[in-house]
Amino acid sequence: MGYKLICLDMDGTVLDDKKKISHRNKEAIKRAHDKGVKIAISTGRVFASARYYAEILGIKAPIIASNGAYIREKDKDEVIYESLLDKEVCKNICHIIEKYDFFNYFNTYNRIIANKPFPKQNIYRLMNEELPNNMKISLDVVSDIKEILEDDSNRIVKFISISDDYENLNKAREEIDALGGLEIVRSNINNFEVMNKGCSKGSAVERLSEFYGIKKDEVICIGDSENDLSMIKYAGMGIAMGNGEDYIKSNAKYVTDTNNNDGVAKAIEKFVL
Repeated sequence: MGYKLICLDMDGTVLDDKKKISHRNKEAIKRAHDKGVKIAISTGRVFASARYYAEILGIKAPIIASNGAYIREKDKDEVIYESLLDKEVCKNICHIIEKYDFFNYFNTYNRIIANKPFPKQNIYRLMNEELPNNMKISLDVVSDIKEILEDDSNRIVKFISISDDYENLNKAREEIDALGGLEIVRSNINNFEVMNKGCSKGSAVERLSEFYGIKKDEVICIGDSENDLSMIKYAGMGIAMGNGEDYIKSNAKYVTDTNNNDGVAKAIEKFVL
């Protein structure tokens, strides 16, 4: 089978536990790209963050950001797909979430609007410490997110709650799910992420495949978490990371090595190179 598109999750997949890209991963991705295979970054992160990693890889990459709510090529201003959360839906989410002591934020393609200061270990805060000013992600802490939502220039594509209080996190997720019309997934055990219904990595990969005229059987998707399940199930070759959750592995056609042991490179070498 000649694969023409590889869609890669970032955290827990391309990135090791130190949030770095190994030399072997970088080389395998670059070799596949040079062979004519399209490489897409598919992440729950904002577009601006994913674009930074695409720059490190040195490839022209389409980017699936915010779990499929925003799709755009790295080097072009043209947006391939965007699904904005309705202003009233965002307010309803705020009403539900305000009784819980979580770290919450809404994001646009390049801005994150939070209800609390960003923790020192927050990935966006850590990235901003190293990025040049023209690539920094806008991190804003506000006392009343509902007021910010009134500004139509804030084009919200995703909401996320983060907490180690798993019991209440699940309760809040169920309450928000009851609003209807929403897609809710986890990218980690301590969070849930909210997009419009129909927004998922799987639907985004399908949209991207159609955009480039690539068949489902010509697509490889690699990931490790709940938000990767839809694209792993969609792909002609769905690949789970060795560090992935068991139900992700059980839905994959192949399980590669872990993110700390060049699992992405080994999968690309096996199926593409």
